Amino acid sequence: MTDVAGTFLSKSSSLLRSEYLPKIERCLERLSDDDVWSRPNEASNSIGNLLLHLRGNVTQWVIAGVGGRTRDRRRQQEFDERNRIPTAELLAGLRAAVEEADEIIRGLDIAALGSRRAIQDYDITVLEAIYHVVEHFSMHTGQIILMTKARTGEDLRLGRPANEAVLEKP
Repeated sequence: MTDVAGTFLSKSSSLLRSEYLPKIERCLERLSDDDVWSRPNEASNSIGNLLLHLRGNVTQWVIAGVGGRTRDRRRQQEFDERNRIPTAELLAGLRAAVEEADEIIRGLDIAALGSRRAIQDYDITVLEAIYHVVEHFSMHTGQIILMTKARTGEDLRLGRPANEAVLEKP
């Protein structure tokens, strides 16, 4: 069972740090600050709002909830924000949250996974909290990818490493 716990923790960390975050970074490379804060209508979020929300979610669920580190979150503000925070600042905040969460996740053991936490009015295990964050990050990464494709009309080539050359077909 210990191998399963280690695999779960390693894979969760890897998905956040090495899979989803780089996809978001590659999207942001193609977008202006105006693109990042664009929204099709008032019922929809901008990419900027999603970046704030991802940071807030990782902070509340892993950094504070699992790691026990004191953090303040204003969840509704993540969606209400209309000031155009620069993309570089948004990305720096998200990177910092993912790095801190990664440190916490990598420091856990099998006993910690079954321990319970009260997070956002839920009584859940640490395993459930991590699973929630990974799933949540994945969902919003997909939305950011879709919104980026809609704004740019580009094939983002996210199935390839960022530095891999693409061979043109004749």
